Amino acid sequence: MLKLDDRDLKILAILRAEGRISKADLARRVNLSAAPCWERLQRLEKAGIITGYHAEVSLKKLGPHIVVFMAVELEQHRAEDFQLFERAIDRHDEIVACYAVGGGFDYILQVVTRDIDSYQRLVDHLLEARLGLARYFTYVVTKPVKQAAALPLDLIAGRPPKE
Repeated sequence: MLKLDDRDLKILAILRAEGRISKADLARRVNLSAAPCWERLQRLEKAGIITGYHAEVSLKKLGPHIVVFMAVELEQHRAEDFQLFERAIDRHDEIVACYAVGGGFDYILQVVTRDIDSYQRLVDHLLEARLGLARYFTYVVTKPVKQAAALPLDLIAGRPPKE
C-alpha cells in the first residue's frame, strides 16, 4: 500500500471536489511547484488510488427518474452462484452500483431508471434470467438526504480528522 502524506491527501480531496482544476492551480493550492505536483499525481494514478475523473450530472435536469435500492438474497451461496449473479447485473446500465454485503441479504443494488415501470421490467428480466434470486426487497428513494462529495480520506488513511 502506498504511503500517503498530508499533501497527497490534500491533492485527493481537492480533486474529489474539483476534478477539473488545472494542474497549475492544484500545485498552488497544495503549495508545490508544478513538476513535483505532477509527479505526485502520476504516482497516485499509477498506484490506482486515482481511478478516473468524472463529472457530476444533475439527473433532475435530464428528466424524470427514480432511484431504487434493491436488497437481494440468493437461493444458493456457492461461488458459482455469486459469480453468475455478478456477471448478469454487470450487463444492466441502470444498475449503477452493487455491493456484496454481510448480514441478511447478499447484495444491495442501486438502480437509476426512468420510472417504476422500467424498474419493474428490470426486475422481471432478472427473475426470468434464472439467476437464483430467492427474494428481493425494493426501496424507492423519496429524496436524497446526504450525498457526500468529500470522502473521509484522513480517517481511511489512518490519521485523526482535522477539526
